[in-house]
Amino acid sequence: MTAEAAHDSQRWRFRSLAGAVGIALAGHYRNLRETITLVTSPGALVAARYQSCVSRRSVRPAVVPSCNLWTLRASTLALQVEPLGLLFACTCLSLLWIVNSIYSIGYMRGNQEKHQTRFYVCFAISIAAAIGIAFAGNLLTLFIFYEVLTLAHLIHCVDPKAIPQRPVIGARLPGHSAERRPSALLLPAIIWTYYARPAQWISYRAGFWHGNIGGPHGSCCWRLFVFGIGKAAVMPVHRWLPAAMVAPTPVSALLHAVAVVKAGVFTILKVIIYIFGVEHLFAEPSSGWLLFAAAFTVLAASVVALRQTNLKRMLAYSTISQLSYVVMAAAVLKPLSEVGAAVHIVSHAFGKITLFFAAGAIYTASKKTELAELAGIARRMPWTMAAFSIGALSMIGVPPTGGFVSKWYILAGAFQDDNYVAIVTIMLSTVLNAAYFLPIVYAAWLMPETHTPKQDHGEAPWPVVVALTATAALTLLFFLFNQPVIDLETQLVTPGSGGSP
Repeated sequence: MTAEAAHDSQRWRFRSLAGAVGIALAGHYRNLRETITLVTSPGALVAARYQSCVSRRSVRPAVVPSCNLWTLRASTLALQVEPLGLLFACTCLSLLWIVNSIYSIGYMRGNQEKHQTRFYVCFAISIAAAIGIAFAGNLLTLFIFYEVLTLAHLIHCVDPKAIPQRPVIGARLPGHSAERRPSALLLPAIIWTYYARPAQWISYRAGFWHGNIGGPHGSCCWRLFVFGIGKAAVMPVHRWLPAAMVAPTPVSALLHAVAVVKAGVFTILKVIIYIFGVEHLFAEPSSGWLLFAAAFTVLAASVVALRQTNLKRMLAYSTISQLSYVVMAAAVLKPLSEVGAAVHIVSHAFGKITLFFAAGAIYTASKKTELAELAGIARRMPWTMAAFSIGALSMIGVPPTGGFVSKWYILAGAFQDDNYVAIVTIMLSTVLNAAYFLPIVYAAWLMPETHTPKQDHGEAPWPVVVALTATAALTLLFFLFNQPVIDLETQLVTPGSGGSP
């Protein structure tokens, strides 16, 4: 096995950056600008590479493809291909990038959004940064790309109505301070880790925390990592996420399903598996607090979502809850739960992007944003509400959707550990998810329309409908064709391969 896969990841990232430059140069020539966006969306290439890696088992613990981007004394920017990063790059990033690009064309044109060139440029930069996070070979590389992603998506979230005629960089960004505060904890954690073992920042399946940072020091460093990774939205560092809902829906989809929050939970998984090590973290009594913090976030965010009246804010708090499923599954520290955490990243990406696509379609076609306005809307927008229903069922965890698969593995890991906190949390949150999603589905399909629009409307523009139909289909197909993902992530926890027992 050569370093070809690692160099492929570098090419994907540079292709995204080159696309951003091309989009910026295209400027107001919207057809050319959007063509460049679609051409640089490498979904087919990455999906093919993913299938190749799975079938040939080219990503193995013994031989880790890697390459260095830049070296200065003891500091190195490096890329490294491993199963968790490959899953994140292939599904949440590259596969959904092209779908979101198609959706964005219909949404941005249909709503005549301002600053469309800036949107497409920042979107390409965000994907490039997220790919860098996925294949980061050490914590320095991860931190740099993490901060680039933060800057790009905060520029996305500028509300032109709230800050008219102000430059982008100087604008007041919604949720900016709330998200920037956690990063002040992440950098000290990285420096502390480097100080403990400077020769090896991220070692594939090493779990070098054991014997280097232990006891109270290890517990403190672990807390800095968890709360410093603010994009994972573990309470109380979650407030930035609902505040970012002022952005256009394609940005919300990027935030909640494709790159930003997924980068947060992915980073937590990467730190648990590659930095601390599942075995060593499980043996440390002080590590149990994360399970309770994640369980509280799952239930508290679900209760808050239940009380929302705005569709996008309800989906935002639902995202906070669903993200903590991943964190809680990782905190169970059992093989099946670790696989379930990785699988939930994929299933949630497919389901939640479908929900946000549907919310944007409703706004584009009818300008409706409140839950009370959605009664009977399925008669006018059957494709949109069918996709919304599929996404909602996936969030609840009902078969035949992808959400059922990930919850099954998380529950299996919890039963494997006799972890009743996780078991009860999943059961209660499933009931809460049903409590705020099913009334929307019921009202849309079975109740009479009470808010009659000024003019009869149908579906949103066809690119929007095509995109949300595709993601809804992915949500269903993942229920049937999930074995390649499970096989890939099982490498993380297979006995005898350096993973967890």
